[in-house]
Amino acid sequence: MTGKTPLLYLNNGVEMPALGIGVYQSAPEETAAAVETALRGGYRLIDTAAAYGNEEQVGEGIRRSGVHRGEVFVTTKLWLSDYGYISALKACETSLDKLGLEYLDLYLLHQPAPLEPEPWIAAYKAAEKLLADGRVRAIGVSNHTAGILNTLMEQTDIVPAVNQVELHPYFVQNQLREVHQKFGITTQAWSPIGGITRYWAQAPNGGRSALEEPAVLELAEKYGKTAAQVVLRWHLERGVCAIPKSVKAHRIAENFDVFDFTLTPDEVAAIDALDTGLRSGPDPEVIKLDTFGTR
Repeated sequence: MTGKTPLLYLNNGVEMPALGIGVYQSAPEETAAAVETALRGGYRLIDTAAAYGNEEQVGEGIRRSGVHRGEVFVTTKLWLSDYGYISALKACETSLDKLGLEYLDLYLLHQPAPLEPEPWIAAYKAAEKLLADGRVRAIGVSNHTAGILNTLMEQTDIVPAVNQVELHPYFVQNQLREVHQKFGITTQAWSPIGGITRYWAQAPNGGRSALEEPAVLELAEKYGKTAAQVVLRWHLERGVCAIPKSVKAHRIAENFDVFDFTLTPDEVAAIDALDTGLRSGPDPEVIKLDTFGTR
């Protein structure tokens, strides 16, 4: 896999770019252009999900970009309404059809369902089958806490390659990252710039923006970068894969322009110190199959 992005090596040897673009809340009519722009600009990781309703447009953007399929790392996710063994296998094929792809690079369970474990565990076992059959190159999870991860791993055979979780300067997830390191799980950050604290009305940190914090702004001035670029660089320094979302061409380019400077350990620690320990997204411990309704 080529491109400007540094690579992270998953626990099964698969290479994953350390920075990508996410398409959560990207309207279908804007998604194809955003993906095409990102790929033409050097991105090589695209993150989507069945629940986002834009897999077809992601596939269209990949094809329009002219970038060879083998150079693009594509992630999608299984929604709770498709949990269960057979239903998960079918849902993956549906996602592949919508994307217009023969295989996925990474397939994730979108949420845990610890209060209804049987379909959740069965869905992961289906992901293991998809891996064995070559339909996916790596499997993992999203929004799983340390305790939920342990429950999953006790009942399945393959350690997740990735756990995609809420992670930003107000919620740095150090304890979870230590668990990930123990088991060789790669940490991937959704809402890496902390957008959830601005758009999620129930967020404990609601109304705050990490991009306005003095610790971030001082580094932006020092390095001649934007606050968002500093925060994305902070993720890279910590070995975290970040997938910022944007449909605006200038923001897509800005978010990728983070490979020409580095932060010192003290500067990383200064951003770490913004941690509140407060999750802004849903609590994974209480999620049930019908928590979010059907997709």
